[in-house]
Amino acid sequence: MPERERALGDAEDQRAPRHTIGEVLALLRDDFPDVTISKIRYLESEDLVHPQRTPSGYRKFSRADVTRLRYVLTAQRDHYLPLRVIKDHLDALDRGEPLPAGAGVPGTATPVAEVPEDGERTATPPLTPEQFARAAGLEPGQLADCVQFGLLSTDADGRHPASDLPIARAAAGLARHGIEPRHLRAYRTGAEREAGLIEQLVAPVLRARSEEARTRATEKLQELAALSAQLHTALLESRLRDLLRP
Repeated sequence: MPERERALGDAEDQRAPRHTIGEVLALLRDDFPDVTISKIRYLESEDLVHPQRTPSGYRKFSRADVTRLRYVLTAQRDHYLPLRVIKDHLDALDRGEPLPAGAGVPGTATPVAEVPEDGERTATPPLTPEQFARAAGLEPGQLADCVQFGLLSTDADGRHPASDLPIARAAAGLARHGIEPRHLRAYRTGAEREAGLIEQLVAPVLRARSEEARTRATEKLQELAALSAQLHTALLESRLRDLLRP
């Protein structure tokens, strides 16, 4: 078979719809134990994966879709990237463009932080203030301010959990525009109120103390968190549009 025909055949096979959403979940669960059907549906709603639909409305995922989901989940888990940035990267890859240097996603050489390469990403150890500040793009004084004003916390040894890097990176980006950590207390207060509201909705499910109930509560929490973030973004964008009106 000519090389071009074989390549086209491979590409067509990669895009052939073959997996149900339950089968996709089974394929991903070993590497991503926290992934759920609701999470996959949410990523689809955010235009990050595009399964085909059967005439009866069921989703059918191709091998390329599964690879795309792995990319998204890895970028979130290992590199703490927001979905907006991940989507930009995927769009660039779809257009055949290279990713920016140091993009911090699968396939690039720049790590998020200096952590041991032991293969256990879910057990990333806490980072020293120096490591954490370097990974987040914060000056030491800015990092200290983030802790002082309640945006970040440390353990008993003064180290920072790697899971707090998205908060620190957002604070670093805002600081570059003149918005210092002391100005961000309203964000923390708002987030605490939102978390309290979600907790009230999820807590009754958790009281059942069964594994099935915990799974349902986790899925519900993820959906509520995504909707809360969507509402916050929409309200902010609406307010900013008002500012631009004559």
